[in-house]
Amino acid sequence: MPRIPAMQAVVDVLVNEGVDTAFGCPGAAILPLYHAMQGSGIEHLIVRHEEGATHMADGWARTTGKVGVAIGTSGPAGTNMITGLYTAQADSIPIICITGQADSRKLHTEAFQAVDIVEIAKPVTKWAVQVREAAQLPWVFREAFRIARSGRPGPVLIDLPVDVQRQEIEWDSSIDSPLPVIVATPSPARVERALDLLLAAERPLILAGGGVVLGGASDRLRTAAELLGVPVGVTLMGKGTFPEDHELFAGMAGIQTSQRWANAAFLEADLVLALGARFGDRHTGDLDVYRGSRKFIHVDIEPTQLGKVFGPDLGIVSDTGAFLEALIEAASKRSVKPDLGWARRIGALKESLPRREDFEDTPIKAPRVFKEINEFYGEDAYFVTAIGLYQIWSGQFQRAHKPRHYQVCGQAGPLGWEIPAAIGVKKAKPEAEVVGVVGDYSFQFLVEELAVAAQYDVGFVLIMLNNEYLGLIRQAESGYEMNFEVDIHYDKNGTDNVKVMEAYGCAGTRVTEPGEIRASLEWARKEAERTSRPVLVEIMIEREGNAAMGKALDSVVEFEPIAG
Repeated sequence: MPRIPAMQAVVDVLVNEGVDTAFGCPGAAILPLYHAMQGSGIEHLIVRHEEGATHMADGWARTTGKVGVAIGTSGPAGTNMITGLYTAQADSIPIICITGQADSRKLHTEAFQAVDIVEIAKPVTKWAVQVREAAQLPWVFREAFRIARSGRPGPVLIDLPVDVQRQEIEWDSSIDSPLPVIVATPSPARVERALDLLLAAERPLILAGGGVVLGGASDRLRTAAELLGVPVGVTLMGKGTFPEDHELFAGMAGIQTSQRWANAAFLEADLVLALGARFGDRHTGDLDVYRGSRKFIHVDIEPTQLGKVFGPDLGIVSDTGAFLEALIEAASKRSVKPDLGWARRIGALKESLPRREDFEDTPIKAPRVFKEINEFYGEDAYFVTAIGLYQIWSGQFQRAHKPRHYQVCGQAGPLGWEIPAAIGVKKAKPEAEVVGVVGDYSFQFLVEELAVAAQYDVGFVLIMLNNEYLGLIRQAESGYEMNFEVDIHYDKNGTDNVKVMEAYGCAGTRVTEPGEIRASLEWARKEAERTSRPVLVEIMIEREGNAAMGKALDSVVEFEPIAG
């Protein structure tokens, strides 16, 4: 075996595992890794904050389906990564965070920037490990990739004491390869039982969650739905898994990100086949209403997800793609003839229970913004959005037709996610049109990452819905009969976000009239292409507009005039 620097072996593993881009910030305790990365073919982007690195790796991973990589030094670099690790854990996104660490012989002496990042990270990772023996390094990294992408995907943190990084080991990368990932397949008997329940139901519904995206199962979902004639609804994380213009599309049910007609359809369903969905509380709302008298089949790759929120009538441990393949095969053997009567009923609900989006009001109403987005952007555009009223409006009004093209930090909801995530998406798909839908408050959380996009020519469009409020919290405060410490307006329009863009060498424009939106989007597209830098379209919306939401699927409160 040849004897090589330990970090060279690590870099060889990264390259072999499909990593061509990494996001991070060098520091003294991680420099041996950076030394080995030189000339490796891995492009590295210097971030301005380590949390930004994790969200960039997250966006890259969501887009490619591979494992994203973020790198930081010791001490606060690792603690800054915790929010990104939590976000990836919550949404089942495979990323690896690599942190430098003080000399292992000095950890007990409270050495400079020495912190037990492994213990800190354990609750928000699938695996957190510190490597004390250099010979373990390539094996630990192979195992990290296996863990990150196997079962329910998620994040891993690897902590590297600087003295361990500096060592040499015996290693031959030419005979090395990734560790196998076992795909969970369903019990044939349970697939047959699921088919029995589907065929016996009068109004069955498939609920496609994020697991369908992660399993690369969208095509098989469409085949199964068409074969059985079963309508398909989506969760927020599953948005884009099924074409929204398909006759079997049943919308998105929920107490926030939902459509009126989708909630009505769900409440009429007598059986729900949930695929890779975890029954999050913003989807289910009141469980008594959500469950009703309908039956549930729950398919998930992670066994401990079954029964976590409520016990299903049938639980199946399986990769979503493997389950759908088995279901299609079983249904084909039975010569199933689809009945589209239930689908036509859902179509009628869609026609009779829409929400308005054609407002001409000034200040601009948020639904009008998404009407313009839907009409302007094609189905190949990639969108990212984070948390707030703008995310809820996006879920309610914005259409998505392809998997991995609508990306949202669904469970953790960290403010500031959009800019770094958009950078990760654009680096994964350099030729694609990438758009971030942001709020005025979230925009400022990781705004410094605009410098990364400007430095490395990463062009995308940011569409800001600016109400100069912590809008979602202002609406939530109404239940307490207060409006306290949520107004961030000052001077004429508060922060001049266009000037903020310009300070980073980027461009922006402010829109105040609904008729100006389309022309501004056209300008932004051309400007992003011309400059290869982020471009902002800041849309001033009504300051105290509310999004439809409620506590249960049957009691969502509407705040705008109903269209039908």
